Amino acid sequence: MQHAIFQPFVNNAIAVLRKSTDMIGLAIAGSWITNETDSYSDLDLVLVSTTKLSDDPMQMKAVADQLGTILSAFTGEHVGDSRVLICLYTNPLLHVDIKFITLDEFYHRVENPIVVWERDNQLTTVIEKTQAAWPYPDYQWIEDRFWVWIHYATLKIGRGELFEAFDFLGFLRMVVLGPLLHIKNGNQPRGVRKVEAKLAPEDFTELTQTVGQMNKISLVAALWKSIELYEDLRKHLFNSTIQLKVEAQEAVKAYLQEIEKNI
Repeated sequence: MQHAIFQPFVNNAIAVLRKSTDMIGLAIAGSWITNETDSYSDLDLVLVSTTKLSDDPMQMKAVADQLGTILSAFTGEHVGDSRVLICLYTNPLLHVDIKFITLDEFYHRVENPIVVWERDNQLTTVIEKTQAAWPYPDYQWIEDRFWVWIHYATLKIGRGELFEAFDFLGFLRMVVLGPLLHIKNGNQPRGVRKVEAKLAPEDFTELTQTVGQMNKISLVAALWKSIELYEDLRKHLFNSTIQLKVEAQEAVKAYLQEIEKNI
């Protein structure tokens, strides 16, 4: 555990926030929870206030400005949560994500952060009374889309849009293969986060084979490996309630074979 680089920033944040009666508490999520913080980590703060600050990005930035010297800051629509302000601080150079929520919103959380400061035990009380729930993928949602996605990638390879196909394989790893492999290995399904350390060696090796090079032959091979890996993960994870799109699967695989023959 290497909290040393972040501790002065956290201490200063607490000192600043406790001066405002609107502030209820500060907690730290992410790798801080599991003591996996290192010098390459970012800092995931959860700031709980009486006022709903996330309705106004300027208010969010005004609070963040009080915590240190910001080089740049923007809201997190690209990660699906506009309540998060993503900040780059200097002296020292730190990536800090600040989620601005109210106490009511704190009831609905994906993990239990470490509370580092609070008024009247309010955050701790919520944690003791409620359960955190990490979102897991909907297997039927994936199956309904997977073969359409494979067909799309096949079209791009056939046309010679290699960068498009290359990037799309990364999308499949992030949305499908990474999360399912994490679940198979007993981890939270966080895309491809830390797959190098958290997957069984054989599973990691399988995943690396879905990374193609910038040519049609390699990208087709990576696409076939993605299909093989997905079909194997279905056997491990899906139950009989999941309706498999067998006709789509057969048609798309046949089309990929045609494209492969023409390369």
